[in-house]
Parts: sequence; structure tokens; C-alpha cells
Amino acid sequence: MCTLEKRGNLFILTLTGEDRHLFNPDLISSLLKLLSQVKAQATCGSALITQAQGKFFSYGFDLDWAQAAGSEQGAVKRLQQMADLFKPVIATLLSLPMPTIAAITGHAVAAGFTLALSHDYLIMRKDRGILWMPEVDIALTLPDYINALFKEMIGDASVRRDLLLRGLKMKGDEAEKRGVVKAAYDGEAEVREASVCLAENLGKRKWHGEVYAEIRKGLYPQLSAILGLSHKVYAIARL
Repeated sequence: MCTLEKRGNLFILTLTGEDRHLFNPDLISSLLKLLSQVKAQATCGSALITQAQGKFFSYGFDLDWAQAAGSEQGAVKRLQQMADLFKPVIATLLSLPMPTIAAITGHAVAAGFTLALSHDYLIMRKDRGILWMPEVDIALTLPDYINALFKEMIGDASVRRDLLLRGLKMKGDEAEKRGVVKAAYDGEAEVREASVCLAENLGKRKWHGEVYAEIRKGLYPQLSAILGLSHKVYAIARL
């Protein structure tokens, strides 16, 4: 489902396999477990890269698993269960004591897009893959923490409107131009190489991890409040 590799100060979390990497309770639990390991093993100079194998970064929540409940009420209950389980994943990413990078080499859809957007930096392919929030097309509302995430991570209201109220399928070139991703590259190898290079350069700054995490949480106060993340004050002189 997912693996964690440590290369020096870099943590590389990979959604494995050639499927759509759908978030059901099992995959969410595995993802949260590995992120907790990253947090526990963090040192000064650490950085995280999240990536995926195959043509999908993630296609979001496992709607087939939800519908397998056998009734509309059961499906709604399972959807809510996945949304509730996914919330701590976003909270953990927001509180990780290190820079985080999403290397998007395939389609990032719905909760998959949400996962990517929870990172500090997004790097994407130009030749394949879209960012897409299809909820308006499939008649699903968004959990409060996902609404807050998009509001605070994407500052341009017109971009949020196009993604959430039009269901725009955004390719790499447009995502870079409109400020959703840091950069877009021509192929998978280039995305992975750029992600490692960025992670290594950020790690060389040797920032204090807890201070980094607190500054990040302070940048997104509404999201942090909804996620139940407290904000601490650190005063560490390094001049």
C-alpha cells in the first residue's frame, strides 16, 4: 500500500502499486502510521517527499468501498468514516517538523489532491496528470477541514472557484502558472529529480523542526483550529 524509505536526512513516502491509490480505512491507517514514524524520527535537516507509483498520485476516497455498504445510508456513513480517518493525516502533515514536498507524477483527484496540497511544495508533471476536485460533479460536499485547506493554501479566490465550483481539471502548465504548484516538469524522472534536489537544499538549512512546524501552523490558523492543532511559541536564538 505504501512504503517509507530513509536516505540520509530525506524521508521518501511512496504509495505503491499501479492502481489508483484509493483511500480506504486500511490505506489511510498505513499512511498515518508511516507519517507518525517520520515525525518520531525527524532530526535537524530532515525533509519529506511523498510520491506514488503508476499513473495516479491518488484518485481520492474509495467510493467503491463506500457503495459496497449496500444502502445509501451505509454509503454515506462510510464516506464520513473515511473523511474522519483522513483528518489526522492532514493534521500530521501540517505539524511535521520538516519541509514537505509532494512529487505529483500522475492524477491527484479529490482527497488525493487534498493530500498533495497539504505539503509545503507541490511539483508536478506537464505531460501527464491533472489536479481535480470532482465533488461538484458527483454531488458530494467537502468536509470543513478540506474547505479550510483550500482557502488557506490557495490564496487566489478565482483559482479556488475554478477548482471547487467548476470542477476544473488543471494540468501542470496551468497549475504552475496559477500558483497551485511550485513547478511543473516534462516527465516523471524530472519531477522526482527536482523533488529530491529541493528537499536536499531545504534540508541543508538545518532549521529547527519544531519552530518550522509552529510557523507553518501559524500560517494557516483556520485549518489548524479545525484540525485541533495548538500553537506554541519558541524563542531559539541562532544568530
